[in-house]
Amino acid sequence: MDLTLRLATVLLTASLLLALQPAQAQLAGHGGPVRAIAVSVDGKTVLSGSFDTAAIRWSLATESAEQVLRFHSGAVNAVAFLGDGRMATAGADGQIAIWVPGRPQPDRVLEGHAGPIAGLAVSPDASKLASASWDHTVRISSLIDGGTRVLQGHSQNVNGVAFAPDGKSLVSVGYDLTVRIWRLPDGSAEVVTVPSPLNAVAISPDGEIVTGAADGKLRMLSADGKGNGEVMASATPIVTLAISHDGALIAAAAIDGTVTIVDRKTRSVVRTLAGLGMPVWSVAFLPDGATLLTGNADGKIRRWNALTGEAIGLNVLGTPADPLAAYAGDHGAEIFRACVACHTLSETEVQRAGPTLAGLFGRRIASLPGYRFSDALRAMDIVWTPETVSKLFEIGPNAYTPGTKMPEQHIGSAEDRRALTDFLARATSK
Repeated sequence: MDLTLRLATVLLTASLLLALQPAQAQLAGHGGPVRAIAVSVDGKTVLSGSFDTAAIRWSLATESAEQVLRFHSGAVNAVAFLGDGRMATAGADGQIAIWVPGRPQPDRVLEGHAGPIAGLAVSPDASKLASASWDHTVRISSLIDGGTRVLQGHSQNVNGVAFAPDGKSLVSVGYDLTVRIWRLPDGSAEVVTVPSPLNAVAISPDGEIVTGAADGKLRMLSADGKGNGEVMASATPIVTLAISHDGALIAAAAIDGTVTIVDRKTRSVVRTLAGLGMPVWSVAFLPDGATLLTGNADGKIRRWNALTGEAIGLNVLGTPADPLAAYAGDHGAEIFRACVACHTLSETEVQRAGPTLAGLFGRRIASLPGYRFSDALRAMDIVWTPETVSKLFEIGPNAYTPGTKMPEQHIGSAEDRRALTDFLARATSK
């Protein structure tokens, strides 16, 4: 199960940011699934990260974007508010960016991970930032002096990390079926093995550890790793979870889009959020303990009353419009359908997981303004024409454009490649 979708993009232009309008309890602006959500201590601001490689700082009062943070070359899988008002973003590129609100570029970039970062956690005293990575390590970075410690022991991807309320220990979970309770500052670990790969972890205000697993179960552990019970939250793998600020409720989102609300004290499922119908990649409680935010596959953040399970405001999903409806019966458009999740055909559409293809033919590779291309692509001497696009899919992106984040794919039929390039010539020149 790939939770990072290694694609490269930038989310919005400045003009789109200015055009964002209140969305009746929806925060709408991302061009891809919302992978991470963090809420400020005062509950007034939300920070989100997306598969579209951007992060957005939102005002909950106006339900509008205050700042789009563009730095990462891959999906933004984790976000956090730091104690002094700064923010942290991290993701598939293995980098952590530290931001000051209002500034267009990060103040600091923390490097060292050799794989995608899947989770971030801030220590209770806000002096340290922990990161969980698919390079099988956890790193603890000092936010004061810049020092870094590496915690090694996991044998597979590390998917989640959380500090204990007293800051004396750090908990990490991963695909290797283990929960590791790291004692700080010496770094020794208590290892607890569970029956299923782990995707998420959170710690309640009283120190209880809650993990979310691929078998759909929540498992509770004491601060020293002893089993405290379990709850079957879903029939499919749990992707992410959150605990309310008072510790009473757990929200667990599964890969099928189910969000289950669990009473932590009674270890019982009390309700399931209705009307989602699509994967939910992130959840977060507001400080009131009743309002839950969900980050959805359609790029929107929605609000829910976790006590009743009801949507707040206009959360109706509806059926997305088919972006290729105008090209019904066009063979080339049907071939392009595999690309439509990542690319738009017009500059007027919100960008998705890749750059717009508007005006593609005649444009040099990696030259589209405002898009963060890799150094490898910028160094290439390719101009997009029907012939070069055909070659791209004949031999595959990895061979034709090494260093791309584009998923590997081939079109074996010369006739199908010609139908695709003919379609692109018509659809991207408007």
